[in-house]
Amino acid sequence: MVDSAIITDNSEVLLHFDLKLEDGSAADSTRVHNKPAKLVMGDGSLTPNFESCLRGLKAGDKKTFTLPPDDAFGMPNPDNIHHMERSKFNLDAPAEVGMIIGFTQPGGMEIPGIIRAVAGDSVTVDFNHPLAGETVVFSVEILKVK
Repeated sequence: MVDSAIITDNSEVLLHFDLKLEDGSAADSTRVHNKPAKLVMGDGSLTPNFESCLRGLKAGDKKTFTLPPDDAFGMPNPDNIHHMERSKFNLDAPAEVGMIIGFTQPGGMEIPGIIRAVAGDSVTVDFNHPLAGETVVFSVEILKVK
C-alpha cells in the first residue's frame, strides 16, 4: 500500500531539503550527509511560512518555493547588532571577521553571533539570523508522512 498521508497540522514528516540563495549558492541541505530531517508540524523547528509550504504535500512529492525575506528569515534588525570589548574574546576564540561564535545568554541558552568588524578594542557582533534579508529558494522532497 502506498503512503498517501497528506501533511497537515501535527503531521510527522521525514524530508530532504535544500536551502539556496537567489544566486544559487547553497545555504543548507540535508543531502550533504544524506541525513533527512524529521519534524512534527507545529513543533517550532520551522517557521510558520516554511510550514505553510509543506501543507498539502505527501510522500514522493518534490517542490520548490521561493520565499522573500519577510516570509523566510525576516529582515536584519539593527537592535541585534552589538559592539563588544575585544577583551571579552580569548586566545582560543579570537575575534576574526566572518567567524560565527556561540554566546551564552543569561538563561543558559546559546545564540550564534557573526563577527562583522574588528576595530581597535571594539568587536561588532551580529546576532541576526545569517540569512536575514535574503530571498531563499526552499526545495523539498517528502519521504514519509505520518
